[in-house]
Order: sequence, then structure tokens, then C-alpha cells
Amino acid sequence: MTYASEQTPATAHAPEAQATRTLPVTPVTAVAKPSPAPPVPSPAPVPPSLEDRAVGALVGAAVGDALGGAVEGRTPEEIVRRHGGRVEGVVGPFHDDWRTARPLAPYHKGDGHVTDDTLMTHALVRVYEAVRDHLDAYDIADHLVPDLIGTPRWIPELEAEALPVQRIFLAEKWIVARLHYGHADPREAGVGNIVNGGAAMYMAPVGIVNAGNPDRAYAEALDIAGAHQSSYGREAAGVFAAAVAAAFVPDATPSSVVVQALRLAKDGTRAAIEAVCEAASSVSGPEEALLPLRAAVAPFDTVGPDYRNPSLGARRPSRLHAVEELPIALGMLLIGGGDYRTTVLGSVNYGRDCDAIAAMSGALVGALRGAAAVPTEWSAEVARASRLDLQAPGAALATVAREIFTRDRARARTHEQAFTAISAIPAMTETGER
Repeated sequence: MTYASEQTPATAHAPEAQATRTLPVTPVTAVAKPSPAPPVPSPAPVPPSLEDRAVGALVGAAVGDALGGAVEGRTPEEIVRRHGGRVEGVVGPFHDDWRTARPLAPYHKGDGHVTDDTLMTHALVRVYEAVRDHLDAYDIADHLVPDLIGTPRWIPELEAEALPVQRIFLAEKWIVARLHYGHADPREAGVGNIVNGGAAMYMAPVGIVNAGNPDRAYAEALDIAGAHQSSYGREAAGVFAAAVAAAFVPDATPSSVVVQALRLAKDGTRAAIEAVCEAASSVSGPEEALLPLRAAVAPFDTVGPDYRNPSLGARRPSRLHAVEELPIALGMLLIGGGDYRTTVLGSVNYGRDCDAIAAMSGALVGALRGAAAVPTEWSAEVARASRLDLQAPGAALATVAREIFTRDRARARTHEQAFTAISAIPAMTETGER
């Protein structure tokens, strides 16, 4: 189906006809009244720059991640009971005894701490900074894995400096096991890993370096994600990167982003996105959407109703299924209409893997609207609590994106010249003559 945004054109009002009056016969000296100054039109809003959108996407992702991390794995009902209502901003851990409370101990989730979603996103930014060109699966082996296992960094949830590999989830540790210890071919190292949203959660940088080119972002993300995931987990990574790239188009809207995602998505991923976005179009707000969106994605989600106790068929390759996070993020993007608070809080209060859902939807709003879309009180608190510069990765990635675009133009010119020369050669006949 088509999701179109409606724009109401400005209505031009014709000036009213001026009434005429007859001057008296006896001439009089008339004092001319100055004509009223025409109204000054309001300046057209300046669209966000590449740099602004890049910073907005990564800050939006990090803040969504931190807000959602506090209630990750919970149901909407559990969230309400714990917090006395819906989450409306930065909140503390779900359990006061978070150091020992299972199943998340010893991670200090909440209080503005980002999770492994942001740690992996920033790690991928550093790979782009090192390579300064499009990436492939071999770059994951050559750059991302050494970063994860060789450079200590501040881990907010551990409240300590540690190697990132000590924090990332098992599905991400798989990258290290397969590429560093197993020496697998990077292009197929993801085969055999559990199929989930692990690769999709950190693919926003791929959309940024391919800003405005969803097709290129999709292809690049699929290549990168091959080192991590297979099946619908890999597909979600490609579609999310494409959605971020689509959000950079100057006149992009939430609807146009969804249209591009549907255009590229395959199999169960496409069907799940369509079902969720159809459900999103029939609700008036995120509060009303929580149950309908879950019902819409449930037939495609292999995890099952109990997030902490996945079903037997969970996380296995399939052409019929989809990860839950990406369709819900796109549905919340439609419901929020480009407003960060509405979109991200809807994602957070959905529960389940809500840190990834909020990170994805937050990245999309930031790419659409720029850094100013993210509430400063949230971004400042997350940056302080997580001891992270949230602005720097986006600014650095925008510089890399410009460099890559310059290389792409040169490569395109070289191809154009070669193809022009090739196509001018007379066609060969069946006898081998020209």
C-alpha cells in the first residue's frame, strides 16, 4: 500500500477591490496617506544540513537507546506498574537491586546509560573513520573486531572501563568468535548465528554515509551484516540502513521513509512492515498503538509472547519471519509524525526489545529533522551519565560521507567514460567480424 503525506498548499488571497469615491467640485488639498506596507512573508524553513542530520541521527539513536534500556524486556503493563504510568523520560533501573537482579545483572540499565546498541554504532563509525570509504564484510573483520577486543572504553552499564567485547550480547560476541578465532570468510560468518535484530541495531551509520541513496545503503548494509547475521536479521539491517538514507532526502517525511523501506524489503520483513504500518495508520497515538502494533507483528516474530523465554523456533533462519524491532520502529515513526518525543516514548513504552526499537526510531527522526529534534534535557543527561560525546560521532561521519561521495562521483565518471567507449565499439557479428 502507499503511505503518502498530505501537504496543504499555501492559499493566495487576492487583494480586495478598493472602493471608489467622487471628489468634491471645489478643489481641496488632500494629504496622501501612505499605503500600508505589504506583509513580509515568513522565511521558508531551512532544511537541516548533512552535518545536522548526521548528528541528529546518532544523537537520536543514543538517547532512544538509553531511554529504552531502562525497561528493556518488559511488557507495557509491567512498565506501568513499575513507574506508576508510562515512561516520560530518563528513569532509573527496573530493579533497585540491579547489581544482582536476574536476568540483567550486573548491568546498570537506566539512569541515562546507553547500551550495546550505541557502543556498536559508535564502533562502526570508527571503522568508517579509519577506512574513509564504503565498507564490506572484510572491514568488519579487519577493523571492527580489533576495536571490540583491543581498545578499552568506558562502558556505562558496567560503570567501568573495559573491552567492549565484555559488554556486547552473545549474538555480537559471535563476530569475534567467528572472525578472530574461527577465521571464517567474513562474507558468510553470520551464518549459524542466532537470527535477531543485533545487526540492524547499529546500521544507522551506513544510512548516513549513503545519505539520499537508499539502494546503496541497503546493499552496503547487507554486505557488512553478512559478517554478523543471516536471513531476516541481515535483511532488517539492510532495510534499516535504507530507511535512514531515505530520511536524509530534503523533502522526506515519515511516510516517504516507509515507502522506501517497503520498496526494498523482501519476504517476511516486507510483510511485517506492511502489517505494522497498516495498524499504525488506524490509531490516534502511541498509547492506543501498543497492543495493535504487537498484534500486527506477532505472526512474523519468532521470539513469541514471552520475551525472556523465546519459543522453540525462535531466531532460526526463515523467509517468512521478521525481527520485531524494525517494523515497530517504522510504525512508531508514522504515529509520531516526525516528532521525537512521541515517536521515541511510544517505542520505549512498547517494551520488549525497546532499547533497539527506540534507537532505530530515534535515528530516523533525527535524520529527518536534525539534532534540534532531540530534547536537549535528554541528550545532555545521557551524554553526562554515559560519559560520551554524543555530537562528535555524527560530525565525524558527515565528513567521511562527503569524502565518500567525492570518490563515488569520480568512480561514476570513470565508469561513464569506459562505458561510453565500450558502447561505441561496433557489435561483433556471429562470424566474429565487426
